Amino acid sequence: MDLIEPAVRVFLGVFFLMIGLQFAARTLGLYSRLGFSHINYGRAGTATWWHRHTFNLFRAAILLVCLARIWVDLDAWLGVFPLLYHWPVLLAGAVLLLVSYTAVNYLQAYMHEDWRSGIDDQHGSRHLLTDGPFGRSRNPLFLAVMTGQLGFFLALPSVFSLVCLVTGVLVIMRQAREEEKALARRFDEQYEAYCKRVPRWF
Repeated sequence: MDLIEPAVRVFLGVFFLMIGLQFAARTLGLYSRLGFSHINYGRAGTATWWHRHTFNLFRAAILLVCLARIWVDLDAWLGVFPLLYHWPVLLAGAVLLLVSYTAVNYLQAYMHEDWRSGIDDQHGSRHLLTDGPFGRSRNPLFLAVMTGQLGFFLALPSVFSLVCLVTGVLVIMRQAREEEKALARRFDEQYEAYCKRVPRWF
């Protein structure tokens, strides 16, 4: 515990900082080259708009908390669960975060020019991905993100991370339904056949 706990504490701060920088750099690079944003909020006040802002709020809170914990002991304020706060659990959480990170990067690369964050009615792909990982789950990218959310809870088992986990999973499940509605409108019978063949999650 004397070695793993401080290592995981530093890992969380660095991990979420690098995630934020990578996502921002990727988004800016795509915008610079293609002239449109791959991040789509939807109209103000719609479900997707709220989903995106909720996700951004929690992502910022997680980053700030994890960075602050490197230097300041915030655990009493975060409501850490003593029964779970042991090195095997913390290490398992860190491993799940790395698995999630790897899977998200793989899936975004697999999607290539079809990748979007949110529903893009203007520049969205006219090609429906149905093979590879999308032949086993209609939402493999969301599954990878939820794996990371579980990993964060285990790496910092607390009331704070539990709220982040529950909120994150609920937002993702709601967003998946909204995106599937958009795909059904765009691809009609092709998407209906895909839904009959491939499960939403597993």
